[in-house]
Amino acid sequence: MYFNLVFLPLLGSFSCLIFGRFLGKSGASIVTTSLVFLSCFFSYIVFYEVALMNSSCFVFLNPWMSSGMFTPSWEFIFDTLTVVMLFVVTTISFLVHLFSISYMSEDPYIIRFLSFISFFTFFMLILVTGYNFLQVFVGWEGVGLCSYLLINFWYTRLQANKAAIKAMLVNRIGDIGLSLGIMIFFFSCQSVDFSVIFSLIPLLINEQFFFCGFSFNLLNLGSFFLFIGAVGKSAQLGLHTWLPDAMEGPTPVSALIHAATMVTAGVFLLARCSPIFEYCFETLFIIIVVGSLTALFGATTALVQNDIKKVIAYSTCSQLGYMIFICGLSHYSVGIFHLFNHAFFKALLFLSAGAVIHALNDEQDFRRMGGLRKVLPFTYCAMVIGSFSLMGFPFLTGFYSKDAILEIAFSRYDCVSHFVYFLGSFTAFFTSFYSIRLLYLVFITKTNSFRIILEKAHEPSFLMYFPLFVLIFGSIFFGFFFKDMFIGLGSSFWSNSIFVLPQHSFSIEGEFFPS
Repeated sequence: MYFNLVFLPLLGSFSCLIFGRFLGKSGASIVTTSLVFLSCFFSYIVFYEVALMNSSCFVFLNPWMSSGMFTPSWEFIFDTLTVVMLFVVTTISFLVHLFSISYMSEDPYIIRFLSFISFFTFFMLILVTGYNFLQVFVGWEGVGLCSYLLINFWYTRLQANKAAIKAMLVNRIGDIGLSLGIMIFFFSCQSVDFSVIFSLIPLLINEQFFFCGFSFNLLNLGSFFLFIGAVGKSAQLGLHTWLPDAMEGPTPVSALIHAATMVTAGVFLLARCSPIFEYCFETLFIIIVVGSLTALFGATTALVQNDIKKVIAYSTCSQLGYMIFICGLSHYSVGIFHLFNHAFFKALLFLSAGAVIHALNDEQDFRRMGGLRKVLPFTYCAMVIGSFSLMGFPFLTGFYSKDAILEIAFSRYDCVSHFVYFLGSFTAFFTSFYSIRLLYLVFITKTNSFRIILEKAHEPSFLMYFPLFVLIFGSIFFGFFFKDMFIGLGSSFWSNSIFVLPQHSFSIEGEFFPS
């Protein structure tokens, strides 16, 4: 079952690539969506076994290569952190597959599209289940390759070509940082296995490493390069420029990249490598500053965008900043909780935006929209719920994680924490502003669209309707359902998958804040 969970999307992808001409559009849609659904179903069973029954699983496949001390293997680890990511990735991927069948039905290359998003899902599963740095790096590069293929799906468009090349090149900078970090830890530990490296970290606290003629603390240098990899993949300030241009791909691609796969890989890497970052105080400080500045930057940039997808894209950049800086404050569980919640309301926003674009004959500039509240009532409700959850409206999913992040930042009585608290609060205000602006200009104000387009506008079909309904449910209730499990007082949910030094750990409950 564990192997099937990971490799079924790959089987679906290859089936479309090899037998697509025999399967046809309907056959390819059924094959890929069914296999991803099976993977999703297995991920729920694994979530129950591993996370709820506290039964972590380690699976050895076979040796990969052997060269002296370098002997990596294909090994898969299913701990709590992994199964949470599997839950998110497979669920959102299945819903995006369903949505794509109807959304891309008129595209002559839908078979290639379904193959690519299944391939994307497979590489993300490889990334989150990897037991060593090299296997994670394979998944890391794989999602980068698939993002290039998907952003450039309509390859006859010049802007899609430019956006795909830009995404590839900017991510190469981050990937160089990640590869240098892996090399440093292999040089010091003679292994790329997480278990070996993490167990040796306390012994390397005072070790020095010579790099470019200078002497650096080994842990600080290695962790800094790992963070550079996370900056590139999670579109933090400096390497963020590829993210808005990625909107040139089809809307389901945007939902998959932004909600559950590529951009969340950086946050996952920080949580997975928490035993390293916990001993690197200088790197944690950099993570806090970069994450908080990214959150504010993404929100302020979204204020002045007129493309409906770019507003949501910069919103993703902003929310990733929240996840990154709370990891810098050593609350990785809260960062993953926000990632979990964010996946559902951000996928809802993107797919709702896709329904609007689909109804208005591919119009994306919301200055040419307006008055759609009566024309698309269900899509309007979905967009309102997604936007309010994004704002952190009380008792919706986004509220539980965003409020916890700001509480933690406020409760740390030092200059850095208060700095990120004020930036996070301003970011929350700007998030509310651009979300209300989007809703008003698209659905409430007088229309600026052509009459012939409005007459043809219609609600989505069932295959687009059902994923939106599921995501509405997740955007309302999942934060409440999972809060006590993920970040509740005394919860042992994360067990050994996340490591926090005792001096960095305290409860997020207000009455237990340190005095």
